[in-house]
Amino acid sequence: MANHKSALKRAKQSEQRRMRNRSRKSQMKTSIRTLQEAITEKSEEQIAAGLKQAIGTIDRTASRGVIHKNKAARMVSRLTRKVNRLTAEEQA
Repeated sequence: MANHKSALKRAKQSEQRRMRNRSRKSQMKTSIRTLQEAITEKSEEQIAAGLKQAIGTIDRTASRGVIHKNKAARMVSRLTRKVNRLTAEEQA
């Protein structure tokens, strides 16, 4: 445990940031999970809305520094490819 006043403050700030980042990451994972459930159900309205929400959540999480920008881009790319493949299969 920290002894100096400044070290106590830094420990408190770090804990607050950790909890905030944990919450943001959890929101991101939930939106991705919701999209994947919509993909398995193959409901187009939910897929379109879910993709838009997931991309926004992922970008917001990356812009706040919780995850790396490249990881966010990779996640968005994979989700978009998955949705595009599904719509291509339905049209064929």
